[in-house]
Amino acid sequence: MKRGSVVTEWVDFRRGWRRAEAEVIEEAPVSIYVNGMELATIMCTPSRQEALALGFLMNEGLIEGLQAVDHVHVSRDGCCVDVWLKHSLQKPQRVVITSGCGGGVTFDDPSLGIEPLQQDLRLAPGRLFELFNRLQDPGSLYARARGVHAAGLSDGSRLLAVAEDVGRHSTLDKLRGLCMLQGIETRGRALLATGRISSEMLRKGALMGCPIVASRNSPTSLSVAMARAWNVTLVGYVRRGTLRVYAHPERLGYPGLEPLPLTGARIAMT
Repeated sequence: MKRGSVVTEWVDFRRGWRRAEAEVIEEAPVSIYVNGMELATIMCTPSRQEALALGFLMNEGLIEGLQAVDHVHVSRDGCCVDVWLKHSLQKPQRVVITSGCGGGVTFDDPSLGIEPLQQDLRLAPGRLFELFNRLQDPGSLYARARGVHAAGLSDGSRLLAVAEDVGRHSTLDKLRGLCMLQGIETRGRALLATGRISSEMLRKGALMGCPIVASRNSPTSLSVAMARAWNVTLVGYVRRGTLRVYAHPERLGYPGLEPLPLTGARIAMT
């Protein structure tokens, strides 16, 4: 059986009691060490831990690519990832616990300025619906155990990479790590997610260079303000033939000429 789920017994009540057994999503602490120094411990699904660690380092701006990495080792129990870099690293002093169930962790302020994205990916709403239908296919961890988020990267016609995790933040870190390991370019792609798009989620997508960030769930006020300022098309509630575009709808074929206003939460632009 693939890692990421655990077989568990329970009892059902449906016009009477019965015993049942199936998979539930696995959750465990995974500690990331860099050059022998503990950097962070993340509650997540212990699968593809090397991708999680590398993507986390990339999304935090601590490395610029695989060329900075000497080697990666995952412990036998899967709960410790050692990343050895070709250069020294000073541990960031400021830690921000991000919003959401269980939260995530970042060493940077999610509202710090990013240069507006110039990529001009165009995507019809109908194609976006098709891509979301493929995001959690019958062979996915979600299909086996439920209770898990997913994130995918698309070039507009197909899914290039998909990552699943109990934490929505970790899906983006795993996704970026997978793209690093497989040599997949993230810039100019569409980022699909199943969880709420909060400020740190939008920031991760913008740092990946994704001009379209779409989710089955809702955005927050700060993520809307960031998307409008950073030229990111932000899409929410992609469900059963309907969606809402909160920023830069022109990439999805909206014919309006006036851009959505830069209103909402204030963000730092420098």
